[in-house]
Amino acid sequence: MFTKKVDDELELVLVHPALAMKYATVVEANRDYLSQWMAWAPYVKTEDDFKAFVKNSLLDYANGKSMVCAIEYQGVLVGNIAFNTIKPELKMVEIGYWLDARYQGRGIMTRCCQAMIDIAFNHLKVEKVQISAAKDNYSSRGVCERLSMNLEGVITNKEVVSGRILDHAVYGLHKPK
Repeated sequence: MFTKKVDDELELVLVHPALAMKYATVVEANRDYLSQWMAWAPYVKTEDDFKAFVKNSLLDYANGKSMVCAIEYQGVLVGNIAFNTIKPELKMVEIGYWLDARYQGRGIMTRCCQAMIDIAFNHLKVEKVQISAAKDNYSSRGVCERLSMNLEGVITNKEVVSGRILDHAVYGLHKPK
């Protein structure tokens, strides 16, 4: 199983079936918060739902399409980070993430994104990392800004989440030459 030690507090763990119940518990505790920004949050509720998520994630990983990791903070599952898409033909990946609201404000997501950027540039050999965040999700956009990513633009009417049409701010970071 793939794991990446981020630092003394954080580790990224490739999703696996034993994490399904932990995901169900964390999402249930954060459902209202996550439902503001994640279209899937109102619908994925049971351990079986998360087992299906893990199965699909591992299949996509095996096919080189994505890489989904649990975020463990001091040994506790607190969120998720992924290369939602890996596009070798474009030499690009897109990172997506969410974090338990109780653990925000500790630099967890910034550190995890930096680890994923390292994997993207040094192991996957891509040239660009992209993050798309809801325009009004200032916490998520702050992560991008702390990573010195460039705001490439805003895409209007990008997705529907909990009955609201959200615009997305798209950030990019190119591999240093």
